Amino acid sequence: MKLHHVFDTPKKIVVVMPAFNAASTLKATMDHVPPDLVDEFILVDDASKDNTFEQARTLGITVLRHPENRGYGGNQKSCYRLAIASKADIVVMLHPDNQYNPEIIPNLILPILMDQADVVLASRFICDPLKGGPVAGGMPFLKFFANRCLTFVQNALMGTYFSEFHTGYRAFNSNALSEIQLDLLSNDFAFDNEILAVLAYQKKRFAQVAVETRYFKEASTIHFLPGVRYAACCLLIGFHYFLDRIGIRQWNWLHRVAKKPG
Repeated sequence: MKLHHVFDTPKKIVVVMPAFNAASTLKATMDHVPPDLVDEFILVDDASKDNTFEQARTLGITVLRHPENRGYGGNQKSCYRLAIASKADIVVMLHPDNQYNPEIIPNLILPILMDQADVVLASRFICDPLKGGPVAGGMPFLKFFANRCLTFVQNALMGTYFSEFHTGYRAFNSNALSEIQLDLLSNDFAFDNEILAVLAYQKKRFAQVAVETRYFKEASTIHFLPGVRYAACCLLIGFHYFLDRIGIRQWNWLHRVAKKPG
């Protein structure tokens, strides 16, 4: 019996994986997903240079290959559209690089199944720091420090309470995704922060669960200069949100994206 059938309201659970050169880690990621839980896996291969696409097909994953690289945000857009088209009730976004622990998927989906949250974030910063925290898992100290500082400032600007803004492991009620005009969001790494800003503006219910992570050579990461640009984008998003929140200047982009498509 699948876990989500215990609740008398069976839901379709879909795991989406935005992938780029993930052939060496994809199977290991899949091997750690709890059995008999996920109804469908969807992987979008963003024009990888390895055999990610071919390997995904051998693992029984629904797979789409972009003919050219569309960026991290562009990849997620395709993932979410495919999940919504497949009639998913809950969508879990999991990186196929085996950095985030797939075994906690039940923890991610439970608050949504129990109608206690619309969005669940897997946070690296609510783990025991000596056991499964990000530094124990190998996160470089500079990355750790930058994440903590950015999260603090963004929470102050946006009036949110997240222990981490920058996790790549999330679960959504599919209705929440359907109410966002994805086309207007960024195609690069800023996508992750933009979608949180939109969901917060829509007053969606958030929950957070702890996740252990592993840092190793094959795990995806953002390099220094792109990381600086990403941090600047995060602060700009927070600043615009702040001005809108306190009524100084309306952020028209936010209002357009958050408006449910007709």
